[in-house]
Amino acid sequence: MQLQQGPGQGQREIQGQGLQTSQHNPTGRTSPTSPTGKAVLRLDSVRKSYGSNHVLKGVSFDINPHEVVALLGPSGSGKSTLMKCINLLEQVNDGQIWLAGTEITDPRINPDHSRSRIGVVFQQFNLFPHMNVLRNVTLGAIKVHGMNKDQAQDKALELLDRIGMKQKASAYPDQLSGGQQQRVAIVRSLMTDPELLLLDEITSALDPMLVGEVLEMVTELKDRGTTILMATHEMGFAHDAADRIVLLLNGQVAENGSPQQVMDESQNPQTKEFFSHFRGL
Repeated sequence: MQLQQGPGQGQREIQGQGLQTSQHNPTGRTSPTSPTGKAVLRLDSVRKSYGSNHVLKGVSFDINPHEVVALLGPSGSGKSTLMKCINLLEQVNDGQIWLAGTEITDPRINPDHSRSRIGVVFQQFNLFPHMNVLRNVTLGAIKVHGMNKDQAQDKALELLDRIGMKQKASAYPDQLSGGQQQRVAIVRSLMTDPELLLLDEITSALDPMLVGEVLEMVTELKDRGTTILMATHEMGFAHDAADRIVLLLNGQVAENGSPQQVMDESQNPQTKEFFSHFRGL
Protein backbone atom coordinates (compact mmCIF):
# COMPACT_ATOMS: atom_id res chain seq x y z
CA MET A 1 0.00 0.00 0.00
CA GLN A 2 1.26 3.45 -0.89
CA LEU A 3 0.22 6.31 1.35
CA GLN A 4 0.30 9.91 0.22
CA GLN A 5 -0.59 12.97 2.26
CA GLY A 6 -1.80 16.09 0.53
CA PRO A 7 -0.53 19.46 1.74
CA GLY A 8 -2.38 20.81 4.76
CA GLN A 9 -4.71 17.83 4.95
CA GLY A 10 -5.39 15.76 8.05
CA GLN A 11 -6.16 12.64 6.12
CA ARG A 12 -4.43 10.25 3.79
CA GLU A 13 -5.81 8.97 0.55
CA ILE A 14 -5.47 5.35 -0.49
CA GLN A 15 -3.42 4.92 -3.62
CA GLY A 16 -2.46 1.91 -5.67
CA GLN A 17 -3.96 -1.53 -5.44
CA GLY A 18 -4.36 -1.81 -1.64
CA LEU A 19 -4.14 -4.97 0.41
CA GLN A 20 -3.31 -8.21 -1.29
CA THR A 21 -5.85 -10.27 0.67
CA SER A 22 -7.83 -13.08 -0.85
CA GLN A 23 -11.41 -11.88 -1.18
CA HIS A 24 -14.53 -13.19 -2.84
CA ASN A 25 -17.09 -10.71 -4.16
CA PRO A 26 -20.30 -12.67 -4.75
CA THR A 27 -22.38 -9.53 -5.27
CA GLY A 28 -20.49 -8.49 -8.40
CA ARG A 29 -20.08 -4.99 -7.00
CA THR A 30 -17.03 -2.88 -7.79
CA SER A 31 -13.97 -4.00 -5.89
CA PRO A 32 -12.62 -1.40 -3.45
CA THR A 33 -9.16 -1.86 -4.92
CA SER A 34 -10.18 -0.98 -8.47
CA PRO A 35 -9.63 2.52 -9.89
CA THR A 36 -13.40 3.20 -9.68
CA GLY A 37 -14.10 1.71 -6.26
CA LYS A 38 -13.19 2.35 -2.65
CA ALA A 39 -13.62 0.20 0.43
CA VAL A 40 -16.02 1.42 3.08
CA LEU A 41 -13.76 -0.23 5.65
CA ARG A 42 -10.14 -1.30 5.27
CA LEU A 43 -8.05 -2.95 7.98
CA ASP A 44 -4.32 -3.08 7.35
CA SER A 45 -2.23 -5.27 9.68
CA VAL A 46 -4.15 -4.25 12.81
CA ARG A 47 -2.52 -5.35 16.06
CA LYS A 48 -3.82 -4.98 19.59
CA SER A 49 -2.28 -6.25 22.83
CA TYR A 50 -3.07 -5.97 26.50
CA GLY A 51 0.30 -6.32 28.14
CA SER A 52 1.69 -9.68 27.04
CA ASN A 53 -1.71 -10.82 25.73
CA HIS A 54 -1.62 -10.38 21.95
CA VAL A 55 -5.30 -10.29 20.96
CA LEU A 56 -5.11 -9.10 17.34
CA LYS A 57 -2.09 -10.23 15.35
CA GLY A 58 -2.05 -8.37 12.06
CA VAL A 59 -5.70 -8.42 10.95
CA SER A 60 -6.30 -7.26 7.36
CA PHE A 61 -9.46 -7.26 5.26
CA ASP A 62 -11.72 -4.89 3.30
CA ILE A 63 -15.48 -4.37 3.24
CA ASN A 64 -17.09 -3.23 -0.01
CA PRO A 65 -19.94 -0.73 -0.24
CA HIS A 66 -23.32 -2.37 0.49
CA GLU A 67 -21.64 -5.58 1.61
CA VAL A 68 -22.62 -7.62 4.67
CA VAL A 69 -19.63 -9.32 6.28
CA ALA A 70 -20.01 -11.79 9.13
CA LEU A 71 -17.11 -11.87 11.59
CA LEU A 72 -16.91 -15.34 13.09
CA GLY A 73 -14.62 -16.98 15.60
CA PRO A 74 -14.58 -18.70 18.98
CA SER A 75 -14.76 -16.76 22.23
CA GLY A 76 -11.44 -15.03 22.81
CA SER A 77 -10.53 -14.88 19.13
CA GLY A 78 -10.57 -11.07 19.12
CA LYS A 79 -13.93 -10.27 17.52
CA SER A 80 -15.18 -7.82 20.14
CA THR A 81 -11.75 -6.23 20.48
CA LEU A 82 -11.63 -5.69 16.74
CA MET A 83 -15.07 -4.08 16.80
CA LYS A 84 -13.94 -1.71 19.55
CA CYS A 85 -10.82 -0.81 17.57
CA ILE A 86 -12.90 -0.02 14.48
CA ASN A 87 -15.15 2.25 16.55
CA LEU A 88 -12.06 3.79 18.21
CA LEU A 89 -13.11 2.66 21.67
CA GLU A 90 -9.74 0.89 21.80
CA GLN A 91 -6.50 2.22 20.33
CA VAL A 92 -4.58 -0.10 18.03
CA ASN A 93 -0.94 -0.81 18.82
CA ASP A 94 0.02 -1.06 15.17
CA GLY A 95 -1.62 -1.06 11.75
CA GLN A 96 -4.20 1.20 10.16
CA ILE A 97 -7.98 1.41 9.91
CA TRP A 98 -9.51 3.29 6.99
CA LEU A 99 -13.12 4.46 6.66
CA ALA A 100 -14.11 5.40 3.11
CA GLY A 101 -10.57 6.48 2.23
CA THR A 102 -9.70 8.28 5.47
CA GLU A 103 -7.31 6.70 7.94
CA ILE A 104 -9.26 7.05 11.19
CA THR A 105 -6.32 5.73 13.23
CA ASP A 106 -4.35 8.80 12.17
CA PRO A 107 -3.94 10.77 15.44
CA ARG A 108 -4.66 14.01 13.56
CA ILE A 109 -8.20 12.84 12.80
CA ASN A 110 -10.89 13.74 15.35
CA PRO A 111 -12.10 10.40 16.77
CA ASP A 112 -15.54 11.81 17.60
CA HIS A 113 -16.04 12.77 13.97
CA SER A 114 -14.98 9.29 12.87
CA ARG A 115 -17.34 7.65 15.36
CA SER A 116 -20.20 9.77 14.06
CA ARG A 117 -19.77 8.03 10.70
CA ILE A 118 -20.18 4.57 12.23
CA GLY A 119 -23.32 3.07 13.74
CA VAL A 120 -22.76 0.57 16.55
CA VAL A 121 -25.10 -1.89 18.27
CA PHE A 122 -23.79 -4.04 21.11
CA GLN A 123 -25.27 -7.15 22.72
CA GLN A 124 -26.64 -5.05 25.58
CA PHE A 125 -29.39 -2.72 24.43
CA ASN A 126 -28.21 0.27 26.52
CA LEU A 127 -31.57 2.03 26.34
CA PHE A 128 -32.31 4.68 28.94
CA PRO A 129 -35.05 3.16 31.14
CA HIS A 130 -36.56 6.55 32.06
CA MET A 131 -37.00 7.61 28.42
CA ASN A 132 -39.59 6.37 25.96
CA VAL A 133 -38.66 4.80 22.64
CA LEU A 134 -38.84 8.02 20.64
CA ARG A 135 -36.62 9.87 23.11
CA ASN A 136 -34.11 6.99 23.21
CA VAL A 137 -33.88 6.97 19.43
CA THR A 138 -33.54 10.73 18.96
CA LEU A 139 -31.41 11.76 21.94
CA GLY A 140 -27.98 11.14 20.40
CA ALA A 141 -28.94 12.60 17.03
CA ILE A 142 -30.10 15.82 18.70
CA LYS A 143 -27.59 16.26 21.52
CA VAL A 144 -24.45 14.83 19.92
CA HIS A 145 -24.94 15.34 16.19
CA GLY A 146 -26.93 18.57 16.33
CA MET A 147 -29.96 17.36 14.40
CA ASN A 148 -33.07 19.54 14.57
CA LYS A 149 -35.58 18.08 17.07
CA ASP A 150 -38.51 18.00 14.65
CA GLN A 151 -36.33 16.51 11.92
CA ALA A 152 -35.02 13.87 14.33
CA GLN A 153 -38.50 12.90 15.49
CA ASP A 154 -39.80 12.65 11.93
CA LYS A 155 -36.88 10.45 10.93
CA ALA A 156 -37.21 8.28 14.04
CA LEU A 157 -40.92 7.71 13.43
CA GLU A 158 -40.20 6.83 9.81
CA LEU A 159 -37.58 4.27 10.85
CA LEU A 160 -39.80 2.84 13.59
CA ASP A 161 -42.67 2.57 11.12
CA ARG A 162 -40.40 0.70 8.73
CA ILE A 163 -39.90 -2.05 11.32
CA GLY A 164 -43.50 -2.07 12.53
CA MET A 165 -42.80 -0.33 15.84
CA LYS A 166 -44.17 3.16 15.29
CA GLN A 167 -47.00 2.38 17.70
CA LYS A 168 -44.36 1.75 20.41
CA ALA A 169 -42.86 5.25 20.16
CA SER A 170 -44.33 6.27 23.52
CA ALA A 171 -43.53 2.98 25.26
CA TYR A 172 -40.71 2.61 27.78
CA PRO A 173 -37.99 -0.07 27.56
CA ASP A 174 -39.48 -2.19 30.35
CA GLN A 175 -42.67 -2.44 28.29
CA LEU A 176 -40.81 -4.03 25.37
CA SER A 177 -39.50 -7.51 24.75
CA GLY A 178 -35.75 -8.02 24.47
CA GLY A 179 -36.06 -8.35 20.72
CA GLN A 180 -38.01 -5.12 20.48
CA GLN A 181 -35.44 -3.31 22.62
CA GLN A 182 -32.63 -4.51 20.37
CA ARG A 183 -34.51 -3.36 17.29
CA VAL A 184 -34.92 0.07 18.89
CA ALA A 185 -31.16 0.11 19.51
CA ILE A 186 -30.57 -0.66 15.83
CA VAL A 187 -32.93 2.15 14.78
CA ARG A 188 -31.04 4.52 17.07
CA SER A 189 -27.78 3.61 15.32
CA LEU A 190 -29.31 4.42 11.92
CA MET A 191 -30.43 7.95 12.81
CA THR A 192 -27.30 9.61 11.38
CA ASP A 193 -27.15 7.51 8.18
CA PRO A 194 -23.84 5.83 9.12
CA GLU A 195 -21.46 4.75 6.40
CA LEU A 196 -20.84 1.51 8.28
CA LEU A 197 -22.98 -0.41 10.77
CA LEU A 198 -21.24 -2.57 13.38
CA LEU A 199 -23.35 -5.29 15.02
CA ASP A 200 -21.53 -6.94 17.92
CA GLU A 201 -23.25 -10.17 19.01
CA ILE A 202 -26.62 -8.42 18.99
CA THR A 203 -28.59 -11.63 19.62
CA SER A 204 -26.44 -13.19 22.34
CA ALA A 205 -28.41 -11.59 25.22
CA LEU A 206 -31.80 -12.53 23.76
CA ASP A 207 -34.13 -15.39 24.52
CA PRO A 208 -33.88 -17.82 21.57
CA MET A 209 -37.54 -17.17 20.80
CA LEU A 210 -36.74 -13.49 20.13
CA VAL A 211 -33.66 -13.91 17.94
CA GLY A 212 -35.63 -14.25 14.72
CA GLU A 213 -37.20 -10.80 14.81
CA VAL A 214 -33.80 -9.13 15.18
CA LEU A 215 -32.22 -11.18 12.40
CA GLU A 216 -35.18 -10.35 10.17
CA MET A 217 -34.39 -6.67 10.66
CA VAL A 218 -30.75 -7.24 9.71
CA THR A 219 -31.94 -8.95 6.53
CA GLU A 220 -34.08 -5.90 5.73
CA LEU A 221 -31.08 -3.61 6.26
CA LYS A 222 -29.07 -5.78 3.90
CA ASP A 223 -31.81 -5.55 1.27
CA ARG A 224 -31.68 -1.75 1.59
CA GLY A 225 -27.94 -1.73 0.85
CA THR A 226 -26.58 -1.02 4.33
CA THR A 227 -22.88 -1.83 4.73
CA ILE A 228 -22.62 -4.11 7.76
CA LEU A 229 -19.92 -5.86 9.76
CA MET A 230 -21.54 -8.25 12.24
CA ALA A 231 -19.87 -10.40 14.83
CA THR A 232 -22.19 -13.31 15.49
CA HIS A 233 -22.55 -16.88 16.71
CA GLU A 234 -25.65 -17.38 14.55
CA MET A 235 -23.99 -19.67 12.02
CA GLY A 236 -27.07 -20.43 9.95
CA PHE A 237 -27.91 -16.76 9.63
CA ALA A 238 -24.32 -15.88 8.74
CA HIS A 239 -24.37 -18.54 6.02
CA ASP A 240 -27.64 -17.29 4.53
CA ALA A 241 -27.36 -13.51 5.00
CA ALA A 242 -23.69 -12.60 4.70
CA ASP A 243 -22.00 -11.81 1.40
CA ARG A 244 -18.69 -12.79 2.94
CA ILE A 245 -17.30 -14.53 6.02
CA VAL A 246 -14.16 -13.46 7.87
CA LEU A 247 -13.07 -16.12 10.34
CA LEU A 248 -10.79 -15.06 13.19
CA LEU A 249 -8.75 -17.76 14.90
CA ASN A 250 -6.18 -16.84 17.55
CA GLY A 251 -6.30 -13.17 16.59
CA GLN A 252 -5.60 -13.75 12.90
CA VAL A 253 -7.72 -13.98 9.75
CA ALA A 254 -7.92 -17.70 9.02
CA GLU A 255 -10.52 -17.42 6.25
CA ASN A 256 -11.94 -14.65 4.06
CA GLY A 257 -14.44 -15.69 1.41
CA SER A 258 -18.03 -16.47 0.57
CA PRO A 259 -20.11 -18.43 3.12
CA GLN A 260 -19.92 -21.47 0.88
CA GLN A 261 -16.16 -21.21 0.47
CA VAL A 262 -15.48 -20.74 4.17
CA MET A 263 -18.17 -22.80 5.88
CA ASP A 264 -18.69 -25.63 3.40
CA GLU A 265 -15.58 -26.01 1.26
CA SER A 266 -12.54 -24.98 3.32
CA GLN A 267 -9.92 -27.67 3.80
CA ASN A 268 -8.17 -25.80 6.61
CA PRO A 269 -8.18 -28.24 9.58
CA GLN A 270 -8.73 -25.44 12.11
CA THR A 271 -11.64 -24.06 10.11
CA LYS A 272 -13.24 -27.48 9.79
CA GLU A 273 -12.83 -28.08 13.51
CA PHE A 274 -14.45 -24.74 14.37
CA PHE A 275 -17.54 -25.32 12.25
CA SER A 276 -17.86 -28.99 13.22
CA HIS A 277 -18.27 -27.83 16.81
CA PHE A 278 -21.35 -25.82 15.87
CA ARG A 279 -22.74 -28.60 13.71
CA GLY A 280 -22.39 -31.03 16.58
CA LEU A 281 -20.25 -33.43 14.59
